[in-house]
Amino acid sequence: MLGKVKQWLGIEGVKLELVLPPDFDLRQGSLAGMVRFRSKNTQTVTAIKLAIIEKYSRGRDAEALVDEYELGTQVIRQTIEVPADGEPIEVPFLVQFAPMTSAIEDFGNRNVLFKGLAWVAKKTRNAVSEYRIEAEAQVKGVGLNPFDKKILG
Repeated sequence: MLGKVKQWLGIEGVKLELVLPPDFDLRQGSLAGMVRFRSKNTQTVTAIKLAIIEKYSRGRDAEALVDEYELGTQVIRQTIEVPADGEPIEVPFLVQFAPMTSAIEDFGNRNVLFKGLAWVAKKTRNAVSEYRIEAEAQVKGVGLNPFDKKILG
C-alpha cells in the first residue's frame, strides 16, 4: 500500500535533471542540451515537454509589473525505459525559439542615437528580462510528474 502511494506521488521514482551548456546567447534562436533521468525503481517515461520562458519585469516596488512569455517549446514523444538503481539515461534535445522585443528595444534598434535613448528608458523603468527553461516528463502510473527548471544566462 505504501509503495503504491510513493509511486503515485513520484517518491523514489523518476528524477529529471536538465544538463545545459554553460553559455547561452539569446541571438542563437535555439538551445541544445540533455535531459537526464534517474530512478530507484524501473519506470517508463512517455513524453517530455520543454519550454523556454522569458520573465519580463518593469517598474519599482508596488508599481512593478511582471509578464511571462513562452518563446519556444518542444515535446519529445518517445518511450524511454528508466532502469532501477539510479543508472542515468540521457535524452538530447534542441528547442527552437524566437526572442521577443519590446517597443523600447524596437525603437533602440533603429539607429545608434536611439539605442542610447532606449537604454536610458529601460534603466529608468527598471526593465529586466530573465530567461529560463522548464522540463516536465510524463511518467506512466505517476500522478505528480517530475520536472526541472534552470535559469539561462
